[in-house]
Amino acid sequence: MLSGMVLAAKDVDFYIKGLVKYKLFGQELWITTTHVGLFIVSVILIILMIVGHRIIVKADPMAKPKGLQNVLELFVSTIDNLVESIMGSNGKRFRNWICAIFMFILFCNISGLFGLRPPTADYGVTFPLGIITFLIIQINGIKAKKIQHFTNLFKPNPVLFPINLIGEVAVPLSLSLRLFGNIMSGTILMGLIYGLLPTVLTIGIPSVIHVYCDIFSGAIQTYVFCMLTMVYVNDKIAD
Repeated sequence: MLSGMVLAAKDVDFYIKGLVKYKLFGQELWITTTHVGLFIVSVILIILMIVGHRIIVKADPMAKPKGLQNVLELFVSTIDNLVESIMGSNGKRFRNWICAIFMFILFCNISGLFGLRPPTADYGVTFPLGIITFLIIQINGIKAKKIQHFTNLFKPNPVLFPINLIGEVAVPLSLSLRLFGNIMSGTILMGLIYGLLPTVLTIGIPSVIHVYCDIFSGAIQTYVFCMLTMVYVNDKIAD
């Protein structure tokens, strides 16, 4: 029985797979499952936005919204209220960015429901998201506080400068690792289930775990990433 489990474990699939190999400037590169997942998610989001834009433009402002229009308006109003509740009047400048990363991360997280490997289970995807957020934090902090943005690192005591600096540098790492770790753990769990369970049992049982790993956990991690982004930015620009 143990040997059978060891053999089955060899078929467990939760790592990134190389699909197409090519060379560029003498370097060997791969198109992986992450690239495919990102491409599909991006195409779906672009189509959704184009269709949604046309529906909103043609919609009667006096009529009761329904169908996709109702879903989009509900989503946008929810994000607007969330941003305003966290950032106050400053939120108007950032609601488009928060809405964009919320949809992107959410669709990446739940893509496992459709047989894709979640792109956010690749640190090469979550780390750039953390870096972009870090740049937004620093740029807006400099715009709002000028030189005080840097002198704040020496407060309340110059001795604390190394700790404050580490705290700033740790922001993109904490954001990216939190998202990556949670989504990757779900991917590993589902890979173990599909790789070790008999085929008959993989028809119904994993669906319950998909609800948690892909939908619940995916939505929670999306919310946490966006919430922390707003808190970090607002901390730098608030009076």
